[in-house]
Amino acid sequence: MQIKHVEELVGITRKNIRFYEDQGLLSPRRAENGYREYHEKEIKRLKQIKILRKLSIPIEEIKRVFDGERSLDMCLDCHLEELERQKKSLEQMQELSRRLIDSHTTLNKLEEDECLEELERLEKEGVRFMDINNTDAHRKKTTGALIGAASMTAIMAVIIGFVLWGHLQEPLPIGLLIVIIAAPAAVIIGTIAALVVRIKEIKGGEEDEASKY
Repeated sequence: MQIKHVEELVGITRKNIRFYEDQGLLSPRRAENGYREYHEKEIKRLKQIKILRKLSIPIEEIKRVFDGERSLDMCLDCHLEELERQKKSLEQMQELSRRLIDSHTTLNKLEEDECLEELERLEKEGVRFMDINNTDAHRKKTTGALIGAASMTAIMAVIIGFVLWGHLQEPLPIGLLIVIIAAPAAVIIGTIAALVVRIKEIKGGEEDEASKY
């Protein structure tokens, strides 16, 4: 079975399948023509990976399970402990947010030093807060992708408009007109398609390829 069929069968993108191979989670054999061949063993392994990744189990832990260094039960027990720590962190953040709401605190009346001291105390107690640097990076990348796509689309639209204006001034053969307009129109369509893919990659967290299923 070729990789395009595996994508459809398992629901994992080609990019991620390649990533899992690079990480040593998957080792398909190559056919005589050099293409990778995926069999029932690889399909089963990919389904296992998908399940564990949807449970947010790290790649390193999955590899240990597959390599026999750790049982699935041990892996899941450790993961439950981690989820419990995350749950407590969320509860602490919810509690602080509720207290700020209940005190009817406005931005001007916010006691910044007291809040920062409490946040630092919570961090020392093991509470982990959101990585705002990662969030800001995603926003910047999305903005950059939108600006780039908008600029290219605008340039192509201007070219199409200029061609149509010239056609009104001095008519061109219809066939030639269609060919001339088709090129920038194709660029616009390709730019939009690339933008959609790029935004999906950014939202998926391209810093961690394995977070996309």
